[in-house]
Amino acid sequence: MAVPMTNEQRKAAAALLRDSVPAAAEIGRLFARHGHELALVGGPVRDVFLGQRPGDLDLTTDATPDQVLRLTRGWADKTWTVGIAFGTVGLRKGKSIFEVTTYRSEQYGRTSRKPEVRYGRSLEEDLGRRDFTINAMAARLPGYEFADPFGGFDALREKVLRTPGPPEQSFGDDPLRIMRAARFAAKLGFTIAADVRAAMTEQAGRLEIVSVERITSELTKLMLTPDPAAGIDVLVQAGVADEVLPEVSRLRMEADEHHRHKDVYQHSLTVLRQAIELEPQYGLDGDLVLRLAALLHDIGKPKTRSLLPGGRVAFHHHEMEGAKMTKRRLAALRFPNEVVHDVSRLVELHLRFHGYGEGEWTDSAVRRYVRDAGPLLSRLHVLTRADCTTRNRAKAARLARAYDGLEQRIAELSEQEELARIRPELDGNEIMRILRVAPGPVVGKAYDFLLELRIAQGELGRALVTQELLLWAVAEGIIPSPPEPGEG
Repeated sequence: MAVPMTNEQRKAAAALLRDSVPAAAEIGRLFARHGHELALVGGPVRDVFLGQRPGDLDLTTDATPDQVLRLTRGWADKTWTVGIAFGTVGLRKGKSIFEVTTYRSEQYGRTSRKPEVRYGRSLEEDLGRRDFTINAMAARLPGYEFADPFGGFDALREKVLRTPGPPEQSFGDDPLRIMRAARFAAKLGFTIAADVRAAMTEQAGRLEIVSVERITSELTKLMLTPDPAAGIDVLVQAGVADEVLPEVSRLRMEADEHHRHKDVYQHSLTVLRQAIELEPQYGLDGDLVLRLAALLHDIGKPKTRSLLPGGRVAFHHHEMEGAKMTKRRLAALRFPNEVVHDVSRLVELHLRFHGYGEGEWTDSAVRRYVRDAGPLLSRLHVLTRADCTTRNRAKAARLARAYDGLEQRIAELSEQEELARIRPELDGNEIMRILRVAPGPVVGKAYDFLLELRIAQGELGRALVTQELLLWAVAEGIIPSPPEPGEG
């Protein structure tokens, strides 16, 4: 039960909001002159009390969207109506962005993928339909009078997520709030109230009526929080991940022979956290592709699990199976094609370093590693380093030194050979001229042969490469025709 704020506390809250969000006062006076209510609401109010600087300003009003457009005409520098179907009008005044939404409520039907929007009649009613109490606080404008009918300020102090009303009703109004709870827990480091967690589990199946695009948007926001592993764990423990990322939930059943102190699930969360710690060193702050790859890199293990003598287990080729599973899951979630490709490729490559062992790297091995990684090389560096979660400090230090050595070898060869742009020394046109063949599969095979030659032996010079190409063609049964008279 929330403890009512004293008058002094309310005045202090109003003063803090006024000083932190002064741009809202002018639009508040504009609405008041036209006889309408207006309040700063939700995220901006929460962020001020958390000591953060609000971005765009969310406002709520008793005015309809048409009335908002009429009374702000001539005042706003720019107006947009992309959200008007949901009662929202966007405005820009100077450097400030406002989103003004009519008091409303939203509710999904049992099978509907689109919520029904109804306009409300009061600020209190509007706040009561919001997702969590920390987002159900407001400041009436233009005086910044603080309104907190559901104890959001207390919840902020206690660092707990509660819903304004029964959580079953809140999640029934919009099932996506189930995932949003995990996101806010990860973003703010808050716990989730027991009744809210129970309702998340009970209503997880309701997510099937939410569009894939909304689910993926929410999952993306979660993955970009400071500690997405915490949010993923909330989804897994509540049974929600079974509906969204079932491959991650299944990892709890597997033990990894390389990480006997942890199951694969906990190992994956640790890798995610360690990858995030390494992001700044590689200029990858907030990298969605890297974070998804860190979370999903071992999802192929359940399908590839096999028992070995002595009670050990193995997961042979789990990186290949995991890459296929990653591609299917991310495609089903309708992530952009480049994200699907890059994440699945990283999952496929995440064991490549260990395949070379901890000894001296040859030039050809370095070239192949860089070539296979392509533009994902920096991300692969981070993922490979983060994948070391052993408690054996000596082993961890040995692996770190080995990878340091690889990066040094890459740097050295890059200076000499421009590794990122490795190409055969003969292009397709030259292959066709030398072999006297038309465009087709033979040219592609010859190109691949020359690329492997380039990776394995470095630059050999055009004369020697031409000779190697001819020897390959003879071995393949491709006999070049004799040159025409006068041809070189």
